[in-house]
Amino acid sequence: MSFLTQEKRTHYCGDLRGTDADKTVVLMGWVHQVRDMGGQIFALLRDRTGMVQLRFDKGTDLFDAGRSLRQEWVVGVKGLVHHRGADVNKQMPTGEVEVVVGALEALNKSETPPFVIRDETDANEDLRLKYRYLDLRRPSVQHKMLERARATSIIRRYFDDQGFIDIETPTLMKSTPEGARDFLVPSRLHHGGFYALPQSPQIYKQICMVAGFDRYYQIARCFRDEDLRADRQLEFTQVDVEMSFVDEDDIMGVIEGVMQQLAKEIANVDVELPIQRLTYAESMNRFGKDAPDMRWGMELYDVGDIFADSDFGVFKGIVDKGGSVRAITVPGGSTKSRKDLDNLQAFVGQYGARGLGWVKVADGNLTGPISRFLQDGLKDRFMATSKATDGDLVLMIAGEFNMACASLAALRSKLGPEVCPENAGNFEFCWVYDFPMFEHDEDEDRWVAVHHPFTQPRPEHVERLDSAPGEALARAYDICLNGVELGGGSIRIHSPELQAKIFTALGISDEEAQAKFGFLLEALKYGAPPHGGIALGLDRVIMMLTGCDSIREVIAFPKTTSGTDLMAGSPTTIDPRQLEELGLKLK
Repeated sequence: MSFLTQEKRTHYCGDLRGTDADKTVVLMGWVHQVRDMGGQIFALLRDRTGMVQLRFDKGTDLFDAGRSLRQEWVVGVKGLVHHRGADVNKQMPTGEVEVVVGALEALNKSETPPFVIRDETDANEDLRLKYRYLDLRRPSVQHKMLERARATSIIRRYFDDQGFIDIETPTLMKSTPEGARDFLVPSRLHHGGFYALPQSPQIYKQICMVAGFDRYYQIARCFRDEDLRADRQLEFTQVDVEMSFVDEDDIMGVIEGVMQQLAKEIANVDVELPIQRLTYAESMNRFGKDAPDMRWGMELYDVGDIFADSDFGVFKGIVDKGGSVRAITVPGGSTKSRKDLDNLQAFVGQYGARGLGWVKVADGNLTGPISRFLQDGLKDRFMATSKATDGDLVLMIAGEFNMACASLAALRSKLGPEVCPENAGNFEFCWVYDFPMFEHDEDEDRWVAVHHPFTQPRPEHVERLDSAPGEALARAYDICLNGVELGGGSIRIHSPELQAKIFTALGISDEEAQAKFGFLLEALKYGAPPHGGIALGLDRVIMMLTGCDSIREVIAFPKTTSGTDLMAGSPTTIDPRQLEELGLKLK
């Protein structure tokens, strides 16, 4: 009879403590490490809860079996828990005890892994993703997966307690290309017809409101065929929420509650409510981006009017042509060398900046190449605006407003941990609201929705839709944490007439609107309640709460930045017979 037939696991490895001494236990797991001490063999046994030390004594029947163990073998053991007395290993939660092995069976052997299964691995990411099942054995990676599972449990419990209904929406849906590219799925039964994988359950959750399910949520899988980066994947998970008979405050209040609970239970961080709010314009002006990181100070300010009155031709010329000169003050930054400043100039070049102006403050005076253009009254105005004091460095970027903001926002993120290291571990949540309704697409020469075409404009801005659509503000809002957008939402349009007006502003004809969104427009005619919602990027939330730099670290089987699955080898070519069944030919 096999070990598994005779014995069943009684404990997980990481659960054993001093109070378990003298108990007989059965453990299952992977051999993490083996040490031959001559008179004794010690092995660490690992499972998803942690590790415990096994002991094989010389002179026993199992001594040679213990010596034969190798890393990553799968074994079952039965033994007596022994308290280690003064020899406690304080580096391990199970360090008070060890298990003196009385029975052992190798359930499966392992080849030598391509990298060592430990947290401090030097294996590159591509190798770890190719052997992701091995990478997932590393304790730190397993911890993130377990925290993710715990977070989804917290989210479900919270929304259930708040009276929300978990409703699944279709994965095969109609393609409505407005925004990111759809993933298309050809239909075998309807040649020439295609489904699309959902970029979001947006239209379906609005229809749930029309159907009378006034509090909907779903942990939804979504798909967008777009370029990847550290906080973006082709497929991702979002916490999707929609509510009827509400305004912005109601939705923000519900989301603040779940974020407070997640922060406490996952990161042991107390979030004070209500979360602070900034308008989009304030966020851009103060922090240079619409997902502000408020941990670092170094807020942006405008020095364009000062240089407009100066003799510095470069900045003056930019201002005279309608450009902007924005700046930040770096506390203690005057110690930076010319090489440091050249490196910072190269850094902002990635964001479109053609140069980086700088001034240092020493003994109440300005130094640096630009300082000679800031004399007398201009110096006083500059010092008052920048609030710079001795030892500070003022960095300036001139050019188009959005470019200058983006460049300085990136500089804040780069320099912040150096300037304010004591704030690096802080959690600074905020809401950003009053986004523009539209932005102009230069390539297509038309207005496109900043959020999506189902977002309500502010009531007082409806009249701007005809005369000045670029000045209309939306009832949209994002929740952000430390410079990362965690999710966004809006109050939706529930009036067919207003929805038609928005489509007109977007250059969408009645025929096109009917073809793409006809079933939603039809639904709005039958007593659609006022409603709104939000979607939180679950991957981003877990990334931030667990202190990771990339969402790939908190996804069990992520794609690379080129969109490939190195472990499974996808995407792949398709058998011609499958294409024929679908009525397709490759060009």
